Amino acid sequence: MSLNSAPMVYLQLRSRVPITEGRTVTLGHVARILCDPKWEAPLRNLELARPQTWDGNLLLIDLMHIIPLVQKLIPGVIIEPIGQTHVLVEVVKDSKKPSLLLFLLVWVLLFFGSALTIMNFHADVNMQEVQIRTVEMLTGRRDEHPYLFQAAYSFGIGFGMVIFFNHLFKKKWNEEPTPLEVEMYLYQENIDQFVVAEEYKRMRMSQNQGDKP
Repeated sequence: MSLNSAPMVYLQLRSRVPITEGRTVTLGHVARILCDPKWEAPLRNLELARPQTWDGNLLLIDLMHIIPLVQKLIPGVIIEPIGQTHVLVEVVKDSKKPSLLLFLLVWVLLFFGSALTIMNFHADVNMQEVQIRTVEMLTGRRDEHPYLFQAAYSFGIGFGMVIFFNHLFKKKWNEEPTPLEVEMYLYQENIDQFVVAEEYKRMRMSQNQGDKP
């Protein structure tokens, strides 16, 4: 078989994919595939791994594990990888209905925790005296209890937080990611990099132990 007639398969591995517990991981789950149409279905259904209990909830699948399986399925195939060389498979259990009691408990803790944080900050910087002095500069008279100014200030804090986080319940003002979404994305990226590094380390240690006489 000449080089020009050899079948070509282009693989683009995803970064992280969820798999329901008990399912078999196939190539179609972890990669985008571009190939001859007659090979598309066999490649998508190509079994890569069967997650076991001792594998935990994260399983690393490397391109070096995928290539021999594809070559066994399609003799003489030329594989062109695109992008990254590994994918993290997250084994997820069946989703359960969230507990209303737990939701209310978390909401109450966050609400009062945020309120106490804001009040402690205001106490540290003596915000009450600042507001009294501000009202005095604006009106020319000193008011020890500037309730109107404090009410406007309180509503302004809430409105400013909504604008800053670009989110009100399920509504977003535009398509830009919120600061919280960006931080969660960076946090998830760091976790994935750490897990991949640890998995490669474990694989090297297992290989070294297997090479010892």
